[in-house]
Amino acid sequence: MTEPRFGRLLTAMVTPFTAEGELDLPRAQELALRLLDQGTEALVVCGTTGESPTVYYDDKMRLFEAVLEAVDGSAPVIANAGDNCTDDSVAFARKVVGLGVDGVMAVVPYYNKPPQEGLYRHFGAIASAVDVPVILYNIPGRSVVNLEASTTLRLAADFENIVAVKEASSNLTQIAAIIDGAPHGFEVLSGNDEDTLPMMGLGATGVISVASHVAGPQLAEMLSAQATGDHTRALKTHLGLMPLFKALFMTANPIMVKKALELVGFPVGECRLPLIPAAPEQTAEMSRILGHLGLLND
Repeated sequence: MTEPRFGRLLTAMVTPFTAEGELDLPRAQELALRLLDQGTEALVVCGTTGESPTVYYDDKMRLFEAVLEAVDGSAPVIANAGDNCTDDSVAFARKVVGLGVDGVMAVVPYYNKPPQEGLYRHFGAIASAVDVPVILYNIPGRSVVNLEASTTLRLAADFENIVAVKEASSNLTQIAAIIDGAPHGFEVLSGNDEDTLPMMGLGATGVISVASHVAGPQLAEMLSAQATGDHTRALKTHLGLMPLFKALFMTANPIMVKKALELVGFPVGECRLPLIPAAPEQTAEMSRILGHLGLLND
């Protein structure tokens, strides 16, 4: 297993909003420090869980700046800079890197359904435009197109600063092919909490997590146990957390993780439309699971 560049437990941080739906930068700073205090080793800011489709570029820049200020070099900050327009992604990535982030993440372009050669050129253009590490993000459930193993491996071989892929395909055959064929130092990170343990069994280095917002210490323990060969302890923790992993995605992410944060006493506001607040029955189920896991404040 490759020694991880950014750590094993990375968190895909939610974006806090005020009651009026405006960016809540002080709360974002508090959340960043809270996550680091609870075991997160690096922060991925304004990705899917950070509601990137409804946060404008200017606000993304303000958010990145605020998190960088709060963290103050104590942990890596990775900015989601990818979009479904290559020119926009390249221009934005250049601006973001100027802030001093430690890396950028770029998602498979959504809606326009590019072929694999288009994906290769898209990611290659972003990587060529910046001098920081780039993490590819494959999430076919949202982008429709799957970044195939052959394309990932071609990018990893051709661009020195493409250092990892966040794999949220749940396709273990594909993931195994990437791990088997990757150049030394290239990492595969789980993009789904429930896939993390089986992926690490194949050689993945860790996870870009949602559940770590409320179960950071437990996830850190699971990752450490698996990495050090204590597979029985890792499996026990994984199975114990599985109801939480499932509940966080009972509706569109990040609706439920924002509700979970509210339930554990750290509210971060609701999601922006077209996402909506959790329904009463969803809230009740999340509260039940958090209580069962001992994660609710007494």
